[in-house]
Parts: sequence; C-alpha cells; structure tokens
Amino acid sequence: MKQHITALIQAALDTLVQNGSLPADISPSIMVENTRDKSHGDLASNVAMTLAKPARRNPRDIATMIIEALPQSDMLTKTEIAGPGFINFFITSASATKVVEDILAQGTDFGRSKTAKEDKIQVEFVSANPTGPLHVGHGRGAAYGATVADILAADGYNVSREYYVNDAGRQMDILAVSVWLRYLEHCGESFTFPANGYKGQYVYDIALQAKQQHADQFHHSAEIVFTDLPLDEPEGGDKEKYIDALIVRCNELLGDKFKTLFDVGLEAIREDIRDDLSGFGVDYQEWFSERSLTSTGDVDQALARLEASGHLFEKEGNTWFKSTDFGDDKDRVVKRANGATTYFASDIAYHMNKFDRGFDKVINIWGADHHGYITRVKAAISALGYDANRLVVKLVQFAILYRGAERVQMSTRSGSFVTLRELRDEVGTDACRFFYVTRKADNHMDFDLELAKSQSKDNPVYYIQYAHARICSVMEKLANSEWQLDSQNGLQVLADSSDDDEKSILNQLAKYPETVHNAATNFEPHLIANYLKDLASAFHTYYNSNKMLVEDAKQRDSRLILSLAVKQVLANGLALLSVSAPQRM
Repeated sequence: MKQHITALIQAALDTLVQNGSLPADISPSIMVENTRDKSHGDLASNVAMTLAKPARRNPRDIATMIIEALPQSDMLTKTEIAGPGFINFFITSASATKVVEDILAQGTDFGRSKTAKEDKIQVEFVSANPTGPLHVGHGRGAAYGATVADILAADGYNVSREYYVNDAGRQMDILAVSVWLRYLEHCGESFTFPANGYKGQYVYDIALQAKQQHADQFHHSAEIVFTDLPLDEPEGGDKEKYIDALIVRCNELLGDKFKTLFDVGLEAIREDIRDDLSGFGVDYQEWFSERSLTSTGDVDQALARLEASGHLFEKEGNTWFKSTDFGDDKDRVVKRANGATTYFASDIAYHMNKFDRGFDKVINIWGADHHGYITRVKAAISALGYDANRLVVKLVQFAILYRGAERVQMSTRSGSFVTLRELRDEVGTDACRFFYVTRKADNHMDFDLELAKSQSKDNPVYYIQYAHARICSVMEKLANSEWQLDSQNGLQVLADSSDDDEKSILNQLAKYPETVHNAATNFEPHLIANYLKDLASAFHTYYNSNKMLVEDAKQRDSRLILSLAVKQVLANGLALLSVSAPQRM
C-alpha cells in the first residue's frame, strides 16, 4: 500500500511539473508512513513540507495541489490535509484485507524482497580467538551477526557469512604452551601451572588427545622445561614475561614439532567452535585463516601498496602507518624492528583481501571493546584506495548472565565461564537466539536465565510461539470437524468488518514487509523481535475475545482466515530469527 501511495504522489508531482505548478528541478524524497492515530488516516506523507522551500510555496498550498492532481484509486476512500501540510490517506476496507490475500498467496516469501539487489555483502562475525570454547558473551554476537545476514538476504542482497580465524599471534602461542604443559602432566611430570596459561578443562582434554595421537614425542622433563626461567606470579615475578619465556622454551625444545602441537590445539578448538555454532543455527560460507594472509603474501602486498602511496615511514627501526593523516589519534606500527609484522598489519591485509574479492559492502561485527579500532582500520582502507564507507562496523555488547540475582563471572583464561553450548542445553536454542536479539546490539544486556526458561507471557519467545501453536491447534480442530474453510467468504466478511481488534491485526500484518526492510537497512534485528511480540499480543487479545470455531460460517471463516495470515507471518518472522514455530506446546 505504501508503494501504491508513493506512486500516486509521484504521478501527481509529475503532473504539477508538466503544467508549471511546480518547478522542473525538484527531486523530492517521498516518504509515506503509518499514522499513530487512525482518526488521521491510515498513512501519511510530509512531501508537501519537503517541497515548500525549493518550490517557494506554502506547504498546505502544495498539499492541496498534490491532492487535486492525485490519480483516481479504488484503494482510497479519501485524503485530508493536516497540520502544517501533512497529507493523510484513508484506505478502503478491501485494500486493508488485501494483505491477507498476499500473505496466503506468498506464504514463506511474504516479507521477502521480490527484487534481487546488485550489492554483494560480506558479514563477518564472532571471529573469537580459537583459544577456548565459545561462552555466553560470544553468543550474542553470533545471534546478532547471523540474523543480520539472514535479514539482508531476505531484503534481496547477495550475502556471504565469514568467520575470521585468528590462528596466529601470541594468544595462540600461549594456548599451545598451555596444551603442552597439560600434556607433560599426562606424561607424569609435576610443576606449578603458569598464572597466565589457559586453565580450562578443555585444555586437559586437548592435551590428552595430543598424548594419544603423538605418544611421547613432545615429552621433556619438568626440570629441563623450567630451568632458569624468570619468576611467575604470585612469586613476585611478571606473569607476562614468564609466559613469554615459556613460549621461547617450548619452541627451543620442540623445534619443528611446535607447529604440530600448535595445530592440535587450533584444530580441536576451531572444530568445537564450528560444531557449537552449527548447533546454534549459525553456519558460514567461509572460515578465513589469519595465517593465510602471510603465506599468500597478502600482508607484504598490503604494506607495499601503502609504501608506494607514501603512507608508511620508518622510526626507531619500526615501520609505521601514517594513520593520523586519516583522522586517527596516532600513527600505528605495522612492522617491528625485528621484521615481524603486527596484528594490525594482518588486519589491513585482511580488509584489502575482502574488497579484492569483490564485496561491495563489508560488515564487521565486533565486541564493544573494539570501538577504538574502527578509526585505524578505516584509515588503512582509505590509504589503500578504497571508499572507507564501504566498511560498516557494528559493535555488540557482551551479554551478562545472571542466575537469580547472582552475576556469573566469566574468564576464558581462568577457565571459569559458562559456554554457549551449556546455555543452549539449559534454556534451549530458540530462547537463546531470540533473547540475544531483543535489544539493540550496542545496548547493555542482562540475560535472565529464569525468564528464558519460563512458560508464561512474560517470556516473549514462549508467548510468540504459543500464538503460532494456538492457531495450529484451531486448524487441527477444524480438520476434525464437519466444517470447511471458505477463504473467499472469510476475506469478504473481513473486508466489511468494523471490529477494532481485526483492524488492528490487519494493520500489524501490513507492517511486516516494511519491518523486514527497515531491520535490514539499519542492521537492527530487534525490530523484527519487537514486531513479533506486538503481533502475538494482538492475536492473543483477539483469540481470548472471540471463539474461533463458531456455528456462524461468516464469523468462523473471517476469524480463521485472519488467524492463518497471523500464523504465516509469525512463522516467517521467527524463521528470520532462526527460532522454531512449533505446532504444539
């Protein structure tokens, strides 16, 4: 209906330009919105006010001219001018019920874009270091990223989902050393585990796997391993220097075998993450290795491009990127004096790789603690010759888990955390996926375990699924009765209805395609979650006030046909959030 009214307004403006009532050089952006107060019509446009300045006319006068020039439409009962120049449109009852016909005809495609867009979009999300299992904090980024990708696809975009595997760098070395030390314990060695090592049970499990696969080939005595190392905490030493010294010792003692041990830890955790996310309904087209950027020469190529364009300089033996030329607060090291490139250098190469793969837009979903990283990455993108606006960064606050009133503390390093898998097992994937996207991603979120498990109207996902199941139950009872649903009769009766609850639901149903589009445009899946809560609430109110299977065929058919439309939209919206639409509860 919005598209129809937009077309009517555009036709009126074309007429007014042709007859000289409006200047030929106007190019208005026509906005048609739902009205909050239905006494002011069903839809409204402020186009007359946006034209006031360029046309040098009073907006109410322009509104009058537009109304007079509007083509005839059987879908409108009347138009009115309100306030400073709003144009209010009142649609016919038959037009209002057309949405039900559209929903039932289009089925699962209702709300999805009918036109494929040319833009190729990459969504990169989660990308947690493979140093341990995913915890509940990662779950929010996973749910948000996957849902954004699915909504963009529903809006017609060609979407690719990617996980950037940080399989290089110091944290991975610490993991490898942690696995090695637990492996040595499996070999019978005794020692104090380093304060800065990874301590979770999963490290024991990976170490046992290494022992089973590689026998004693990584074995060295504890005496050799720990001789002449600096002090650790809490013995008065520096835990960072201590763990770095252990990394050096591990490399010295294992030599080429260090990579084998490194890969045991990496592959075990990466596959656990892949399996965990798949069980969460999150799958990727690409798992991109950070290490590949070095082996393929992408890092060297990116730095060569920056050097050729004059954006690198040498200082104190290090190579720096002139990030301040692009608005950053300081310049950034990309290569150290010892020849080793920095993580930032890899990130520059990774984004070069993304754009060279032909993505028109790249969406990075990062934890909120990466806020300060945005400027330097965009600076590098600009320096490489790309439009930095092609990168969109969405920040996600970690969810905070509560058991009752007690906050659950989480730390991957200490091994004290609730994994995403444990959360799914406790409250279910549906509740996890829905709860994670009920708020804007950059807003603080407390995850209420007890609410997520409750079967009440206070639990939004349960309330929405219950509305869908209720309708399924009604249709099952209909199938076991002597009655048949006459869809055309139901549509005709619905069009003539003056029931406020039915009108409210019809209005809600008509908003669904726009809600999907707005959610995709703004990367805000919570818009769909909130929409589904409102639609479910409207239906429950309607259901509680009206018996569905009544003797009167007109009432029965109109209520059932409206219910079927609600059922389909609930299922479509839940599917976009990767939440099931159960037939029984």
